[in-house]
Amino acid sequence: MGRVLVTGLRSFTGPYLARSLAQAGHEVHGADEAAGFDLRQPASLQAALAAARPDYVVHLAALSSVTHANAAELYAVNTVGTANLLEAIAKGAPGVRKVLLASSANVYGNSDADPIDEQVPPAPVNHYACSKLAMEFIARTWFERLPILIVRPFNYTGPGQSESFLIPKLVAHYAQRRPVLELGNIEVERDFSDVRMVADAYARLLEADAAGAVVNVCSGVGRSLRSVLDELKRITGHSPQLRVAEHLVRRAEVHRLVGSNQRLRGLVGELRYLDFGALLGDMAAAAAPRPA
Repeated sequence: MGRVLVTGLRSFTGPYLARSLAQAGHEVHGADEAAGFDLRQPASLQAALAAARPDYVVHLAALSSVTHANAAELYAVNTVGTANLLEAIAKGAPGVRKVLLASSANVYGNSDADPIDEQVPPAPVNHYACSKLAMEFIARTWFERLPILIVRPFNYTGPGQSESFLIPKLVAHYAQRRPVLELGNIEVERDFSDVRMVADAYARLLEADAAGAVVNVCSGVGRSLRSVLDELKRITGHSPQLRVAEHLVRRAEVHRLVGSNQRLRGLVGELRYLDFGALLGDMAAAAAPRPA
């Protein structure tokens, strides 16, 4: 099918994407910090492109924490770094068939739209979301020169995700029967997807007849955090003491974030879902203590 350069191949999403690409017949090449890859260093980008000679580029590498403490780093990596990558692609891989850029549904902020489709005006409420939206605007200046497709994934999770993210943190507390769970606002509602569905969608979008566009990647189903806690209690039989921790309550909280996947399904067909309860069960099994 083609040679695919994936930035951030060793990230949480990267290995899942590599499997989906390999199953589709692609040859996967990675670019990661461990190999000296740095979005802030144009020479390292040129070297990665020269080594991979890609037909496709999937750009996952980013600082992905909403609460990242250093705003300057967020913009240097997520915004300027992506601009560096696009310039390097234009010079080093001018015949590339598709460039898939991972943005974030966080760019929508607090929206009254339900569900949120791609026509909803962005209204970011934190530096992470602003850095991703700025990246999108920069990418638009390349639409006439490169076949770029921007994806806006909503929340997704799965086995192997760091406990610095919410769902793996919850799963670990229940699976390991920790007595106390500190949380911020548990009344928020999110559109949670399985990372395997997201990876499959990215792989299929490479072949989709679309460029110069933005596509939501989501389940289209809203789930409250409280319902996730109830499901984990059912799966594990454990019920930790819940405490509201003020340092975890975000001042600019996005209360409900549920997307429309109509455009995505129009491009790739029906999505491959795993029941969310089954996904939590997989994660709980992976997080459970191993027998001595």
